[in-house]
Amino acid sequence: MKTKAAVLWEIGQPWNVEEIELDPPGPGEVLVKLAASGMCHSDEHLVTGDLPFELPIIGGHEGAGVVQEVGPGVSWLAPGDHVVFGFIPSCGRCASCSTGHQNLCDLGALMGLGKQITDGTSRHHAQGKDLGLMCLLGTFAHHTVVNEASCIKIEKDVPLDRACLLGCGVVTGWGSSVYAAEVSPGDVVAVVGVGGIGANAIQGARLAGAKQIWAIDPVEFKREKAMEFGATHTAASMAEALPLIQEASWGTMANKVIMTMGVGDGGLLAEGLALTAKRGRLVVTNIHPAMEMSANVSLLDLTLMEKQVVGSLFGSGNPRADIPKLLGLYREGQLDLDGLVTRTYPLEGVNEGYEAMREGTNIRGVLVYD
Repeated sequence: MKTKAAVLWEIGQPWNVEEIELDPPGPGEVLVKLAASGMCHSDEHLVTGDLPFELPIIGGHEGAGVVQEVGPGVSWLAPGDHVVFGFIPSCGRCASCSTGHQNLCDLGALMGLGKQITDGTSRHHAQGKDLGLMCLLGTFAHHTVVNEASCIKIEKDVPLDRACLLGCGVVTGWGSSVYAAEVSPGDVVAVVGVGGIGANAIQGARLAGAKQIWAIDPVEFKREKAMEFGATHTAASMAEALPLIQEASWGTMANKVIMTMGVGDGGLLAEGLALTAKRGRLVVTNIHPAMEMSANVSLLDLTLMEKQVVGSLFGSGNPRADIPKLLGLYREGQLDLDGLVTRTYPLEGVNEGYEAMREGTNIRGVLVYD
């Protein structure tokens, strides 16, 4: 079939919205008509080259839609089912999945290849070339073919233009607080960077019972939005936040610091650790450039104050359990998905949406299809 998709052909170039050819689903695969896709900063890393995936590639990894067709061997999904894509597939059988760490499923090692899990070939084609898929998904498209391991079935009453956000940013941010940081009632928490992930780290800290939640971002609009998601204090930089947190916490500092900037910078980790309390935890969630191999930290501070530095992928969660759980919190009015969506765009507006992200005027832009 023919459909439309946003394709990146060269690093540093804009997304090109064009007609592509899409093959039917193979064994273990499903054809999905997408309803919406979030525009996550990670797709911007493709454009800048910070994530060195093979090009050409269809962008997008935060999507939701309706199953149209299933391939041979798919028994638990059927046409008409509503699904959210998990940006990391989960097989349910590897050591990570079977011990409750679906975010580290062995199938995630195939993401950089961008081709189908079953045979390493492509179902998406344009201009005579095979196309890769961001995170094996390619949600910047009206239709896509993905492996069943990337699909989480959801109830049909949830708006798909909100459910799509659970495919990455919501679970990643919320889980960074609840699972990776292990925020507890009464904690002082600092979230550095208030985009689609940071906003949900704030929501996670609020739901976990933090008494102070500091939102740190240079953009005033984002600091204002952070208060709507549950932040209690704001600052424009970690340097500005340091004396403020020191005073407000009576010198104990932040029990948990969560780094959710658009692009990570190893040179800033020392500032994050300076905000961190004795025996506190610094969670690194933001993506760093692939070739960045150094970080600026006070190792004496790390040792003498028994501080911890922890990495977190997909919020250290289990998407098959956490996505339905968080949709339940949305239904109950405890998790704000509506406020995350700053603007919506058609597929043709993908470059406009990313320009707004670069300017700091979007918490989350969402592409909405028919």
